[in-house]
Amino acid sequence: MIPMVNLKAQYAEIKDEIERGLAETIENCSFILGPNVQAFEKETAEYLGVKHAIAVASGTDALHLALIAEGIGAGDEVITTAFTFIATAEAIKYVGATPVFVDIDPKTFNISPEAIEKAITPKTKAVMPVHLFGQPADMTAIKQLCDQHNLKLIEDCCQSFGASINGKQTGSIGHAAGFSFFPSKNLGAFGDGGLVVTNSDETAAKLKMLHNHGSEVRYYHDVIGYNSRLDEMQAVILRAKLKRIDQYNQGRRHAGRLYSELMADLPLTTPFEDGLGEHVYHQYTLLCDRRDEVIKALQEKQIGCAIYYPVPLHRQNVFKDEYANVSLPATESVAANCLSLPICPFLKDDEVREIVSVIRGVLTA
Repeated sequence: MIPMVNLKAQYAEIKDEIERGLAETIENCSFILGPNVQAFEKETAEYLGVKHAIAVASGTDALHLALIAEGIGAGDEVITTAFTFIATAEAIKYVGATPVFVDIDPKTFNISPEAIEKAITPKTKAVMPVHLFGQPADMTAIKQLCDQHNLKLIEDCCQSFGASINGKQTGSIGHAAGFSFFPSKNLGAFGDGGLVVTNSDETAAKLKMLHNHGSEVRYYHDVIGYNSRLDEMQAVILRAKLKRIDQYNQGRRHAGRLYSELMADLPLTTPFEDGLGEHVYHQYTLLCDRRDEVIKALQEKQIGCAIYYPVPLHRQNVFKDEYANVSLPATESVAANCLSLPICPFLKDDEVREIVSVIRGVLTA
């Protein structure tokens, strides 16, 4: 059996360090906003090259609170992609704003700057690009558009921890950014967790209140806030993994490039690296018009695979009436043919070859 992500192998490597840290936390009885959370915020801010990092309860909360802190609310439009996990659009809806879905670049699967430009209206207040599957979006073009039209730029980095573009980490380019630490992410916790980052002192001050019941001083509340704090024990785990994130991402890149090399002659489309940024392969996602046959063959061999994402957001039941007249040809085509294969830092070369052998058996039969 080859799983999509081998979390057991990762745990085995750092087990002793994590268990020592957890034992110390239990012994100290400092469970909420404790020293590990504070240290993790400092360490991630340094790694990402930002002034402020505020740890929260999930990636969804990170996007939600970033939007509030940047003043996005009812009546505003936020341009984003429909080819992403629903949390991107949920966060926009939570603040009363309207997601405006635009099409993607069919090669990178990331939001198209040209499509963003065409969708800007007087109601547009922000753009939320997603660095999908670990490949940075075209932030030079997107930031230029946001600067030109005085729009907030809020990065969805939930799949891109450690990815960079033009020497800058994703998350350090916009006004604010949200990260997810869901267990399968490049930097993953042992449960939910998230992070909001910003270079703005004003935004950071708002975020620190928002994520802790609207309080800056204990039992004094200035705004209606949320209970969205990263757990101290998750911070212990994330600190251990943060030390190794570059090594982990290099392992993902190695596996991704081996896949592409071994499948170069097959009738499918391997992931495209546009060269603008460093892809960290949160997912290895290819396009294949015989997807169902490939999935069946992989499953028969107990090899993990998944479709991210089978139904784009504008066609989901929750949105389909509101966006019935929206057509996104590239998004819809990619969703109909995409397939993600196992990828993680601990995927062995022999396992990659085994997976490719199964795919080759289907496509060359």
